[in-house]
Parts: sequence; structure tokens; C-alpha cells
Amino acid sequence: MDSSLAGRTLAAATGITTAALAGDDPDLVLPMVVEQAAALTGADLGLAMVRSPDGTLTVEAAHGGVEGGALEGASSVGDPVGAVLSARSTAARVARGGVPVVVDELTSDPRTAPFVPKVLRGYGPFAVAPFGTRERRLGALAVYRRRGTAGFSAESVEVLTAFAAQAGLALVLAEGTTARRRVAVYQERERIARDLHDVIVQRLYAAGMQLDLLGRGLAGRLEPDEDRRLGETVDQLDTTIDEIRATVRALRSADPAESAPSGLADSARAEAATAGELLGIAPTLELTGPVDDVPTTVADHARAALREALSNVVRHSGAGRVLIRLRRDEHGLSVQVVDDGCGIPPGVTRRGLRHLEERAASAGGRCTVVSSPRSGTDVIWTVPLP
Repeated sequence: MDSSLAGRTLAAATGITTAALAGDDPDLVLPMVVEQAAALTGADLGLAMVRSPDGTLTVEAAHGGVEGGALEGASSVGDPVGAVLSARSTAARVARGGVPVVVDELTSDPRTAPFVPKVLRGYGPFAVAPFGTRERRLGALAVYRRRGTAGFSAESVEVLTAFAAQAGLALVLAEGTTARRRVAVYQERERIARDLHDVIVQRLYAAGMQLDLLGRGLAGRLEPDEDRRLGETVDQLDTTIDEIRATVRALRSADPAESAPSGLADSARAEAATAGELLGIAPTLELTGPVDDVPTTVADHARAALREALSNVVRHSGAGRVLIRLRRDEHGLSVQVVDDGCGIPPGVTRRGLRHLEERAASAGGRCTVVSSPRSGTDVIWTVPLP
């Protein structure tokens, strides 16, 4: 290889490797690879084609065009980016087998003619080399010249092959760097979500309970407008808690709608701890079955149901013992809260109990409440699971 060409090849590969190690997105590094490959081989068009699971190749990056510009001339045959090449095409075989191929006439050589997409029929000389590493064959790096021009020399093919291997390694490095940064972002998101859930939500919940207890203690002594404003404040705190929980869910999942581990057991422990602080006694928590892998929507309903049931205990019961059962079995998910208090006093609004029933019904389940001044209150909230 000519020393000048070898130097240019080394400089180009070094530049791409530097960009990869700097953490540039692989989608930004790939156009650099194509541009350098076209320049080093004197090609009119360079394409980076990435393998799909079915063996086909998709053009992900391009540089040049029929008129030699940065795709200005491609309008006569169309933009090659996005074109899909058959799994039987020469480029696909090179991507699989790792052996470069060079032809002088793309549309007449029997190795390439049957598989040339319309967008590439304006080209003649063609060379393609495997793109990636031996362990990770990403696809193929191809270069083209206008029909009627000189074909690619053996030296050009050698440069293309060496550069494709080097550039492929750089892209693998870029993917690794991007993945590490993504992990760091996810870890920070998890930390923020944990702080929001374990600190902010619990404090808001406790504040809401204290305000509600204050309202109960002042029942009959407040003006109607004051009583209404106090109730609205408690409702706003509940709404804020729901919004923060939604934010926590979004932070913990790239797709909040996915059925993903919900952390329901940890949520139950946190709710029990908060209720214990307000009651002055620690509730007993029993967990049965794999409660952490229920669908996210159901887990959110269960959290809200548990919080509402415990709110009733704190507000009304005067209980000396509270039992929380969270159970998942072949029938579904159940949340049970039992206390030995005075039951739900007559005349107390049933707004919270209606919320429990509505949440259960929306998930295809039901909620039963048994309350007595002698035996306390037993709330059972159940929903089916797929």
C-alpha cells in the first residue's frame, strides 16, 4: 500500500476511534465512517449497511451521490438511505462470510446483477467489505463509482477492508461507551425515584393524615368554608402523591406502560411504616407470593387501596393492633387490612371506601368492608391477574 494512502487510512481510523472513545453516539459515528471510506477509495458513493436478524441489510448511512456531491445528485435515482438489500445479495453474503468482493459492473456481473435495488442502478464499479469485528459482524461497508469509470484497484479494496475492520471496532467501542452512559443515567433516575418515593411521598402522606386528623378533631367547630378548604387541601395532597408516584414509575421504566417489576412489597413496607408512625404502633405485614411482578397498573391500584385502607385505620379506629396481608396466588392479588379498633363510626363519609370499590371495579375485582364496634374493621381488596 502506498505510504501516503496508508497514512491517510491510519489518520481516518484514528479520528473515528477518538470520536467513539469520546462517547459519540454510534448513529453519529457511522456517517463519519462512510465519508472516510468513500474518500480513501476515491468512490462516488459510500454506504454502511447494517444486518437485520433475517439476514437482510439496511442502508443506515450514505455519503456522496451520482453527481459526486453529498447526495445532491441522488435525486435522479433516489436517496439510498433506508434501502433494504436481499439476504441473498452480495453485500449480505460478505457481511455473513467476511470475505470482500469487488466487481467492475454492478448491474451486469452475475454475482451482483440480480439483487441491485433501483436506487443503486446508476453505478458501475463496486467493492464491499465486512463491517464490524469477527465477534460482531455489524454488516457491510460498500463503495461505488459512476457507471463507465475505472474499477476499484486491489489497493483500494485492501484499504476498504482494513478501514472497515478498524471502523467496525470503533463503532463497537462507541456502543459500549453509550451503554455505560445509559446505565449511569438509569442509576441516577433510580436514585431520584427512590428519594421521591421514600421521602417526599411519605412526608406528604403523613402531612395529609395529620391535616385530616386535625379536621376530625375540630369537627363542628369550623365554619363550613373552612371545613371545605381543609378537605380540599387533603384532596390536593392525595392528588400530588398520585402524580409523584406516576413520575416515579416513569423514572424507573423507559416505558411506563410495560408490565415490569413494581416494587409493590417495598411500597407496602413504606405505607406500613408511615401508618405506624401516626398510630404509635407498628402494623404487622404479611407478604405471600410473588407480589413484585404484577402489572404496573394493578400495582398502582393496590398501592392506592392499601394507603386508603390504612388512612381509615388512622382516622377512625383507635386500634391497638393492625394486620396487613398482601397476597398473590392463582386467583389474583389481594390486599387485606384488619384492625381491632372501634370500627367505622356512623355518619362518617364513605368517600374513601368508594375510592377503594371504584379502584377494584376498574381492575375487574371487588372490595368488601366488614366493620363492627366490637371486632374492628376488615377491608379485603382483590383483583384478578392474567
